[in-house]
Amino acid sequence: MKQSRPAPDIWLFVCIVSLLAIGMVMVYSAGAVLAFHEYGDSYYFVKRQLLFAGLGLVAMYFTARTDYRIWQKYAKVVLLICLALLVAVLIPGIGVVRGGARSWLGISSFGIQPSEFMKLGMILFLSQWLSRPDYDISSFTRGLLPPLGLMGLAFGLIMLQPDLGTGTVMMGASMLIVFTAGARLKHLGLLALSGAAGFAALIAAAPYRLQRITAFLDPWSDPLGAGYQIIQSLYAIGPGGLAGLGLGMSRQKYSYVPEPQTDFIFSILAEELGFIGGMTVLGLFLVLVWRGMRVAITIPDTYGSLLAVGIVGMVAVQVVINIGVVIGLMPVTGITLPLISYGGSSLTLMLTALGILLNLSRYAR
Repeated sequence: MKQSRPAPDIWLFVCIVSLLAIGMVMVYSAGAVLAFHEYGDSYYFVKRQLLFAGLGLVAMYFTARTDYRIWQKYAKVVLLICLALLVAVLIPGIGVVRGGARSWLGISSFGIQPSEFMKLGMILFLSQWLSRPDYDISSFTRGLLPPLGLMGLAFGLIMLQPDLGTGTVMMGASMLIVFTAGARLKHLGLLALSGAAGFAALIAAAPYRLQRITAFLDPWSDPLGAGYQIIQSLYAIGPGGLAGLGLGMSRQKYSYVPEPQTDFIFSILAEELGFIGGMTVLGLFLVLVWRGMRVAITIPDTYGSLLAVGIVGMVAVQVVINIGVVIGLMPVTGITLPLISYGGSSLTLMLTALGILLNLSRYAR
């Protein structure tokens, strides 16, 4: 008689569902004013979010019930598809420009963001590649440079859109996989120095990025320009106090915080639900990361461990950057808060990846 696998980690599942439910409520609360002003329908954003959440939950159910080792077989195919989509989005007439970036494929208001799917595609492929028994990651030229070259290619294609935020999350999660696979700290230290130099060059190459750095250091130097988003975000967080102004009672969502339902949704959440609401969300993310890393440590094979590290790293890096921006600890960049912010591609991709993590949890000791 075939022995069935244990159920997925219940703590992990509860965190995912709780964050998704909070996100739905906050997308409506934060975006209702803008939705009514732009589309004449206060429910515009939350209805679309519910649609993508439904698609994402179906994908999560599928990946949670699919043996994670199947992705080891198809990792190369998934990566090639993601690379092809990144190239396609750069072709005029195929890629759609929104918010100044050619990052979308689709028709009318419906579309997908290939750079979001590249994050998972890179995690799947690197986990498969670096878990091979004959692969020596400790060698700089034969072990470390090949995956770095692949990561650099994907990052370069994303930067041509341009989308520094998504590229940074992909690189952060990928480097965590490389570190976990056994790369030497000396090599990673040298790469960190060269990466910092390259990051500085990217910032200097685009005036708007340099303005964001200046605004981060002193938002009040340009309160109506580059520093506007940070200042308005802090104006939202400050009055929230311990318990907040009450759900739906935000003042900053009335055309003060730009796009309050996406990148700066946490500032509206802190304004309405206060310190208690903000810490509840952070606590749920911490439990999710803890349970995910527990899976990575206790799962019996290297591939599963690297895959869990990559998925957890993708979530953690994205949370740290988003909240760091919202509270003024990092320069402004366009990164959503996982499971909370409005966004179809981001939400669907995240639920798909977390479904894989749930499946991994079934095999953990």
